[in-house]
Amino acid sequence: MAAKTINLKKKIYMKTILSITTACLLLSATSQAQEADTTAESIATKITITTDKDGEDGKDGENGKDGSSRIAISPGGITVGKAKSTKEHKAVSVQYLMFDLGINALNDKTDYTSPAVKDYLNVPSEQQNGNLYNLRMSKSINVNLWPVIVNFKLANTSGQRVYLYSGAGMQFYNFRFNKNISHLNETNPEVIQDNVSFSKNKLSFAYASVPLMLNFQTKLAGKTWLVYGVGAIGGYAFDIWTKQISPERGKQKNHDQFNFNRFNLNLSAEIGIKNIIRFYGTYQVTNMYKNTMTQNPYCIGIRFFGV
Repeated sequence: MAAKTINLKKKIYMKTILSITTACLLLSATSQAQEADTTAESIATKITITTDKDGEDGKDGENGKDGSSRIAISPGGITVGKAKSTKEHKAVSVQYLMFDLGINALNDKTDYTSPAVKDYLNVPSEQQNGNLYNLRMSKSINVNLWPVIVNFKLANTSGQRVYLYSGAGMQFYNFRFNKNISHLNETNPEVIQDNVSFSKNKLSFAYASVPLMLNFQTKLAGKTWLVYGVGAIGGYAFDIWTKQISPERGKQKNHDQFNFNRFNLNLSAEIGIKNIIRFYGTYQVTNMYKNTMTQNPYCIGIRFFGV
């Protein structure tokens, strides 16, 4: 009887151990399955496919990868959306080199009946008129060189950009006269009708200048942007000179202030297609002369490497 009782107890004990072991194994398997599901979900969530599209200028867009798509695959399904920007357009940027090449002209508003003008123009009375300053337009060249331009971003959307830019540079004005006039600054400044025939008769100005321009860029289609802007340019003439060439005198240069203002202020405008072609124009609102004459230079031309 005692032996049967002991055997019964052993069987109960073995069943209990077996049940506990089975429960532990099932619990462990369930936990591992859940961890595997979580890991798979985590891995799947991180699987993304990004299709990059060039930005508006044929490279990464200014606000990151413009137009790129992001596809995320996870146990919950497939999600399609825009990729987040990988970089932001700088609020301030620096551009090196902007170059202008154009032609000059004169807006002559001189009152040729004024006694001061008649005294200044030491030429025959019948020549005291606007024709005295007739220019050879093809040789009256304007050159502007802007080594450094600083851009300030005011607005930047998918279809419109607005910048304010400034910098420092030099402006060169050349006026080629058809008539044989000479600017003198001996005792008193004056203009004379010279007695020789010049093959070259040029008046030149070199300004140290600072522009302040408001620049707009409007998207037309695809990567094509219309660029236009207005502003002002202030300058100081650090050199003024005449250059004359004649058989009798050879080549002559005369550096002087003559009767001209050192400072000038120009209104400026630009328009064109970004990275294709751009035109600029300036009009000097200050008088070219200190007194007597009233002439305002203006010029138009092509701008290279513009903002």
